[in-house]
Amino acid sequence: MKNYILSLVTLFLVAFSVTASFAQALSAEAQLDKAVTLSAKGDTAGTAEALTAGTTALETEAKSSGGDLKDKLLSKVGDLKSLIPLASTGKLQSGVLGKAVSAVKMLVGANRISSLLGKGDSGLLGKASSVTSSLGLIKAGSSILGSGTQNELSGVLGEATKAAGNLDKKGLAGKLAATASSSSLGSILKLVGSSL
Repeated sequence: MKNYILSLVTLFLVAFSVTASFAQALSAEAQLDKAVTLSAKGDTAGTAEALTAGTTALETEAKSSGGDLKDKLLSKVGDLKSLIPLASTGKLQSGVLGKAVSAVKMLVGANRISSLLGKGDSGLLGKASSVTSSLGLIKAGSSILGSGTQNELSGVLGEATKAAGNLDKKGLAGKLAATASSSSLGSILKLVGSSL
């Protein structure tokens, strides 16, 4: 009986540590998405917890990045942090949170791309997945923009996403893709920077 209870306790502890490490492994943007979902469900404690985890991780990332949109990102993260007390008391409307999270996601994606572009075309080589995931973040947040800007951004995002797939190619093909990508990525950064 003792061994049986000991086995159960061990199983519980293993399950708990796996769950805890999974929660820590969630990316900053995944934590923000989780906060929006929990807010819509009325889970005030969960919303505040996910929002705190997401903003803390993003603040750390932004402070250590070399992207041109770092200051704008830190400002928006600050706005998001100011919503945590409202979230924990249940006074935060999920629509307000959703818009704030969308703006932050766009800036996160744009700032990550800006950091890569800061190293010149060579900074893009072999970074297809990083560029593609950053473009995905920008696209996901772009619903908060006006229809004109959104349409313009959508066109450039399509071009950049196509070109990004070739960034992992070796030799000349990769270099040509990096040159082509840097132009469309630069346009995306200008659009995001001027609209937020």
